[in-house]
Amino acid sequence: MKIKTIQIFVLTVAMAFAASSFAGEKEEKVQWTSVPVVVQKTITENLGGGKVEEIEKETKTKDGQSVTVYEAKVKKSDGKKIEIKVGEDGKLIKIEDD
Repeated sequence: MKIKTIQIFVLTVAMAFAASSFAGEKEEKVQWTSVPVVVQKTITENLGGGKVEEIEKETKTKDGQSVTVYEAKVKKSDGKKIEIKVGEDGKLIKIEDD
């Protein structure tokens, strides 16, 4: 009985932590002109001859702090699609195949 109570408590705490650590996630499409200049610069430096097709601004609340990431969907000249993820401070987070 005591072990089951502890297991339920641990599960409840884990679920509450998981829910609160990523609470308030928001994703929206944005125009190039509304992207911060430092983010534009990083995206442009990593295009590799490609063209930006769409940009999304993703804002999450993690551990009580708001974190914003810009995701540029890019089509390269060879038809390959990539996604460039950049922090609101202009730091490149990653480039991945889309």
